[in-house]
Amino acid sequence: MTVSAAAEPRVAFSDLSSSDLVGDALYAGGPNKNAGDDPIAKLVPGVGNQGGFRHCGWPAKGTVRLSVLYTTGGEIDWPDHLDLQTGIFTYYGDNRTPGKELHDTPRQGNLLLRDAFAASHGTAEERAQQVPPILLFEKAAATGRDVRFRGLLVPGGPTMAPDDELAAVWRTSGGRRFQNYRARFTVLDHARVPRSWLQHVLSGGDPLDGDYPPAWKKWVETRTYTPLLAPATSTIRSKAQQLPDDVQGAAMLGAIREHFQGDPYGFEACAVAVWRLIAPATGRCDVTRPSRDGGRDAVGEYILGPLADRIAIDFALEAKCYAETTAVGVRDVSRLISRLRHRNFGIFVTTSYFHNQVQEEVREDGHPIALVCGRDIVDALRQHGYSTVDGVRTWLRQAFPRL
Repeated sequence: MTVSAAAEPRVAFSDLSSSDLVGDALYAGGPNKNAGDDPIAKLVPGVGNQGGFRHCGWPAKGTVRLSVLYTTGGEIDWPDHLDLQTGIFTYYGDNRTPGKELHDTPRQGNLLLRDAFAASHGTAEERAQQVPPILLFEKAAATGRDVRFRGLLVPGGPTMAPDDELAAVWRTSGGRRFQNYRARFTVLDHARVPRSWLQHVLSGGDPLDGDYPPAWKKWVETRTYTPLLAPATSTIRSKAQQLPDDVQGAAMLGAIREHFQGDPYGFEACAVAVWRLIAPATGRCDVTRPSRDGGRDAVGEYILGPLADRIAIDFALEAKCYAETTAVGVRDVSRLISRLRHRNFGIFVTTSYFHNQVQEEVREDGHPIALVCGRDIVDALRQHGYSTVDGVRTWLRQAFPRL
């Protein structure tokens, strides 16, 4: 093992071919500054050294023994996302330019998604034969080729309907529409993938033999999910963590502020729309009149329960269209807290960020308030296809026309 400049342990490039895959471990790239520095090709021989989808075998021929998903986290139009608290990983397929049919891609990644997700709902034999082990890696730094192993994936999740697991979504580029897959996987609760099992699978052995991860075998045989859950130890986010870390994301927030400049009350309806993107089970929601809001810019209901017996939990929403230099302070949030009734919850949406003291008081005192900051707004918009400044402006003009 060697130690990086940030003092985080990482597996040296020379040791990769003999290393196990350990969850969240860092694997070093090579020193030559070329494609041969790619660590995944040494960790998983036979899958190649380029691309998001990398297979040992060919999806079109049904011969994939093992597959790798590699995400850089830098594809703004296709925001792959790992939810550490639920173990759910959202990944976008490889049809990312207009002019091609959904499954007509060079690396046949969308073919693999189609067939693997379909087989996941079949028999145990079909899962064993048609769903290869899928390893998730992500780019670990802005420069260099270091990667981080995020875990062993299986299609779908314990609470998802089939339509939620794999969906063909529309996107527009240069005025042309096209489809791509949005796939949701579960990261299995298994800390280490042994080198011996990788070699066994890559050589054509049965994945259910040898030193297999027990969570993998359990899923194949029974389709029982055991997700790797990692609740956050701290819910206090810094200013940098609450604002977009890229130029385009900051510009998207700027477009929202510009649209509602001189009309602070207009942002309230936009905040409700953003909350609906984050929480689709939101039901009725009414924006209050400015002169009679009583500390609440909107009131609504969040719907729970089966279709035949729904219940609604009331909430109050407050919205502030602030510049990124202006923090939401204790006084802002106290106004919302004072208006919450028993068994209600609150939502505070801002285009800026929340002061540390606000976060500490809300969490330590147990106030049921969701704090939605600027980065959360940008993430929600991107997850729903509004990934450019022009796209956000079009959405704003159509949904919230200025009089």
